[in-house]
Amino acid sequence: MRALALALLIASTCHLPAQQRVERGGTVFFIYEAKPAEIDLFWKGPDDKPFGQFSKLQQHLRTEGRRVAFIMNAGIFEEGGVPSGLCVIDGKVLHPLNLSPGAGNFFLKPNGVFYIDSHGARVVTSEEYARLKPRARLAIQSGPLLLRDGKVHPAFRADSKNHLHRNGVGVRPDGTVVFAITEFGQPRYANLHEFAEFFRSQGCPDALFLDGDISRMFVNPGDIPPSNYFGAIFAIAPKIDSQAQR
Repeated sequence: MRALALALLIASTCHLPAQQRVERGGTVFFIYEAKPAEIDLFWKGPDDKPFGQFSKLQQHLRTEGRRVAFIMNAGIFEEGGVPSGLCVIDGKVLHPLNLSPGAGNFFLKPNGVFYIDSHGARVVTSEEYARLKPRARLAIQSGPLLLRDGKVHPAFRADSKNHLHRNGVGVRPDGTVVFAITEFGQPRYANLHEFAEFFRSQGCPDALFLDGDISRMFVNPGDIPPSNYFGAIFAIAPKIDSQAQR
């Protein structure tokens, strides 16, 4: 019995915690830590149309015998739910890398790419991704880049008054992926500099902004109500019979 108890204790400590609430600088954040192998990226369904809403993706995953443990919108998109830049799903490039200039957050250079390949997860600049040409299992491009090698984006100002709802993704040196979102509806949101600093405080030297006011995250949800309309969507949805293994 003692050996069994010890084995259960060791097994429990090997699992990453789920959602955590963190307050920093007067702003409340929620983070979710994940292993790269757990994460999937979705865009279009069997009808070749974007899922668009969390609830529709959840319904699809249920038909595959999977239960949503985590879900979050995955990046900036254009009309019709089309990603603004690179989107790779199951190793296939569904939308190309976008290195063009433009206006808005996506084009605030350097922007970047979050990707997962056989070596794990990374966040790099879009130009680095073009040079590296990794054989990514999944990838999404967004912008601006929040952190690269621990350095905050050069365009961010600590005294910026642009305090808005935001979400993003970062990667720790040990390969852990950290998803973060500000608590929706709170009195004080973070500016981009503070958002970057938050990821650095969570041990992420590299992090990418995903989107703004429309962003949402659900952890271990029941039936997800109709949500905002999104482009690509991150989800962790293991087979129902493997839920206990997380």
